[in-house]
Amino acid sequence: MAQERSAGVELARLLRRWWEESGSASGGTRPTHQALAARLGVDQTTLSRYLNPKHLSTAPPRVVDALHTQLRAPAAELEQARALCRAALRENGRQRAADGEGEHAAPAGAVDGSGERPAPDASPGEEGADATTGPAAARGAGDRGTTGRPRPPWLRPALVAAAVVLAFTAGMVVHDRLSGQDSRAMAGGAAGAASPRETPLAWPLLYMGQEDQFSRARALQHLLNAHGYTVRADGFLGADTRDAVMDFQRRKHLPADGKVGRFTWPELVKEVGPGSGPDEVRAAQELLNNVGQGGTPVSGSFTAATAEDVRYFQRTHDLPETGRVDVDTWLALLVEQLPPVKAPAYQRATSPLPSASE
Repeated sequence: MAQERSAGVELARLLRRWWEESGSASGGTRPTHQALAARLGVDQTTLSRYLNPKHLSTAPPRVVDALHTQLRAPAAELEQARALCRAALRENGRQRAADGEGEHAAPAGAVDGSGERPAPDASPGEEGADATTGPAAARGAGDRGTTGRPRPPWLRPALVAAAVVLAFTAGMVVHDRLSGQDSRAMAGGAAGAASPRETPLAWPLLYMGQEDQFSRARALQHLLNAHGYTVRADGFLGADTRDAVMDFQRRKHLPADGKVGRFTWPELVKEVGPGSGPDEVRAAQELLNNVGQGGTPVSGSFTAATAEDVRYFQRTHDLPETGRVDVDTWLALLVEQLPPVKAPAYQRATSPLPSASE
């Protein structure tokens, strides 16, 4: 019991250590609580309690798994964290039950604590009104309602018949609905693999502006560099980026308007995998780093860890798990970008002030 009582504390200590050590890996940066909470889909105060051993707020299993992935914690420690989470949740349940024992310490209607209860159909206050015991008393109790009046002999068969009719009707309704779903699924399968999304994804539209456009813009600038241009990947789409986009569009026989949307993106992206150039790899890593699955180092080197991040993203977005960034993966990455908190640490020194951008 003492070990289980400390499970919540031990879990919080383990999660906090994951966070503290997440920046020690080569090329890694430790995320702030604010950024990490946004990626987990929880508020910052809740995350702080998950990582604080002095506050026994147990992280749910989903958050434990997500933290393990995002903070790149040792693989061997995932099962330990899950076991601590289960133990802490069990202890929390016992504690809640103990807190409610004051209301239900004695059985309802018990007089002397012996566990004796009044007959189920007895009226309140009549427990001691009739001392008769035995089969006759049981039959009398069973034939009376909560008001003490005898039940009509036809009532029970009528209730049973009504219950059978209701059950049969409900079963037919459920069967019809399930049959309709199966028919639609088979029709969809015959027509081809249906996408789980009701509406298709749309390429985002980027164009020149003074504001920092964050990861999508940096990915665009890295991709332009991969095509031989020289622009600074700072997230600010100034005149140099616009001019490079327009020149690229002319080369690809696209409308040269300087806007990057549904026609320009597919021409601009490159399939990324082992052996790809550093600029296109950085573009993919920029986007992977901001989709809520943990920090992906933006190194320009397509490592095994990058490939695993790609596979995880593909797996969680119903894409083929190839480990390579193809055009469909590029589209999903660009669409799924989280609202930015701020530029990454490695980028802040080179990002111009908004007032200085063109």
